[in-house]
Amino acid sequence: MQNAAVPAPATTFARLVWPVASGRAGALARAACLAVVGSCLLTISAKVQVPGPVPMTLQTLVVMALGAALGARLAVAAVVLYVVQGALGMPVFANTPPLVPGLAYLFGPTGGFLLGFAAAAGLIGAAADRGAMRSPLYFAIVLAFGNVVLLAIGFAWLALVAQTASGGMGIGFAKAWAIGVQPFMLANTIKLAIAALAIPLLYGALVRRLGSAG
Repeated sequence: MQNAAVPAPATTFARLVWPVASGRAGALARAACLAVVGSCLLTISAKVQVPGPVPMTLQTLVVMALGAALGARLAVAAVVLYVVQGALGMPVFANTPPLVPGLAYLFGPTGGFLLGFAAAAGLIGAAADRGAMRSPLYFAIVLAFGNVVLLAIGFAWLALVAQTASGGMGIGFAKAWAIGVQPFMLANTIKLAIAALAIPLLYGALVRRLGSAG
């Protein structure tokens, strides 16, 4: 008599802790709840200022964590919900107040980085959906690529699209690099290292814990 195959563990934190419900109503309620929690975490991380020569927030770290925790669809939904809240005038962004949230804010200097949040969360989440956290090295590469995509979108937006105080569009590549990317590279590298080390360890510990509990 052959032993039954042991099913592979769920690939994201959300699926481990809160499996998808069989009914449509339960699945929708789960998705809505997780998206709201994700958007709240983004809001909190936007308000946490890390002191330094250039003030930093914890948002990129939370974006990476959301991808790993929720998977692609829910992580992108959480970022989109966060952006929609800001577009509707809720003070969820890092510098609101004193700046005023709303649609006009999204076309300013940081609008591209908000788009980058969604792209990075989706990319990291898609890799997590496919089991990337089972390989810490592969997951670290995914996180690094997600961060490059995030910064590239923010950089291009700032250089070419962002509305300036004078009414123009974009501040040029040299200035966008000098004020929008270069000052944040060290902090982003540190946050990337923290995520690359901590997230797979937490995932492995949770898989072992739930496996032993089962």
